[in-house]
Amino acid sequence: MNSIYKDIAVAAPKILLPKKGTDLSKWAVIACDQFTSEPKYWEDVENTVGKAPSTLRMFLPEVYLEKETPERINERLSNITSSINNYIDEGTLTELDPGFILLDRKTKVNESRKGLMLALDLEQYDFTPGNKSRIRATEGTVLSRIPPRVRIRERAPIEMPHIMVLINDPKRTVIEPAFDAVSKDAANLVYDTDLMMDGGHIKGYFTPADSSVAEGIISALRGLLSASEDGFLFAVGDGNHSLATAKKHWENVRETLPESERESHPARYCLVEIVNIHDNGLQFEPIHRVTFGLTKEKLTEAANTYFASQDIKFTDASAFAKEGTADGSQTILVTTGKEDFTMVIGKPAHTLAVGSLQGFLDSIESDSIHTDYIHGEDSVRSLAEEDKLGFLLPDVSKNSFFETISKEGVFPRKTFSMGEAIEKRYYLEAKKI
Repeated sequence: MNSIYKDIAVAAPKILLPKKGTDLSKWAVIACDQFTSEPKYWEDVENTVGKAPSTLRMFLPEVYLEKETPERINERLSNITSSINNYIDEGTLTELDPGFILLDRKTKVNESRKGLMLALDLEQYDFTPGNKSRIRATEGTVLSRIPPRVRIRERAPIEMPHIMVLINDPKRTVIEPAFDAVSKDAANLVYDTDLMMDGGHIKGYFTPADSSVAEGIISALRGLLSASEDGFLFAVGDGNHSLATAKKHWENVRETLPESERESHPARYCLVEIVNIHDNGLQFEPIHRVTFGLTKEKLTEAANTYFASQDIKFTDASAFAKEGTADGSQTILVTTGKEDFTMVIGKPAHTLAVGSLQGFLDSIESDSIHTDYIHGEDSVRSLAEEDKLGFLLPDVSKNSFFETISKEGVFPRKTFSMGEAIEKRYYLEAKKI
C-alpha cells in the first residue's frame, strides 16, 4: 500500500474501476444489506443487469441468506470468486495509481452529497465502546454477525465498499475544497453515471497521491485531528459490521505475515467513503419504536417505576421538542394512533432520549411485550393502536454527534438512519486485499 499517512490512520489506495466502455448503469449496484425484505427488488436488479459486467456478480445480496440452502449459498460464493478473478484476468477491472476519488451523489431526495474515497488503517479502528482510537463505531457491534461475513471476505481477492465514515468538519476544509479543485478539469473524471433502481446519479474525479489536491486533503485531516480533544477523527456512519469484518479478516491475515510486511499489506487498509457530517445532502433520521402489547396504562405504571429517580412525568403533546430542550430534560412523543401525549424525563441518566427510552423498553421486554424499530413518523402512526404504542424520538443533532460518541462510547442500537434506502452507497469502486 503506497502513500500511508499513519498519524491520521489514512492511506491513498490503488482503486479498481471498470475499464472504459463498461456500462456503469449496470455495473453499479446498491449495497448488499439493502432491501433485504424485498426479493422483487433484487429480481429487478438481475433483470436490469442481464449478462453485462456488474458488481452484482461480485457480492452476495443478504436477501438470500435466510431464504436459500447452505449448498446454494456456497454455490453463489464460488461463483462470486470466479467472477472477480475473471474480471481481473480479462481486464474488466483496472487499477488506478495511488490516490483519492472525490465524488458527488445526487438523488431525488437530495441534490448533492459530496464524498471522498480513501482507505482507513484497520490497526487504528476499534469497535469497543469507550475506546480512544482514531476510528470508532457509532453503534454496538453484534459479534455473531462477524464470522459469516469473514468467511465471505476471506474467499474474495478484492473488497467493494458500502461503508460510509463521517468526519466532523463544520468549516468544510477537507472534502468540499478538494472536490471544487479536482472537478475543474474534465480529465480527472473517472465515472459519471445514472444509478439503477431509482438510485440517482454519481460523478467521481480522481486525484493522485502526489497532487496538490491530495496534499490539501491530508493537511486538512491533520487539522481536524489537532482540534480533537481525544484523537477521535472518523465515526462509522453506515457499514459498521462490514468494517468490523474487515478488521477481523486483517487480524487473521496479520498472524500469517512477518513483521516487515504488515504495515504495507493491502488487507490492513479498508476502502471507504468519507462524508462530512455537516454536508447539507446528508440527512439524519431518527429510528422510532413501536411496542406491541403495551397500553397507556401499562406504560405509565412501568415508567413511573423505572424512571422514579429521574423526574418522570406525562403531559400533553405540545411539550414535544424535536431537537431537545435547553434544561437538559428529554421529551418523547407517544401515540396510540388516536391520541398523542409526551413522556418527559426531567433528570435523565442517559445523554440521549433514545438511550433513556431503549433502556426502559429493554426492561419491560417479555413474551407479551416486544418492540420493533420503524423508519418514518407516518409508519409509526399507521401501526399504533390502544395496545401497540408508538414512540416518536427527537432528531439526532449533527452538532453534538461526535461529542456524544466521545462521552457515551456508542449510540444505543437503532438510533439513527443516514438517509433513505435509495441513498445508500452503490458498489462501484474496489480494492485488492
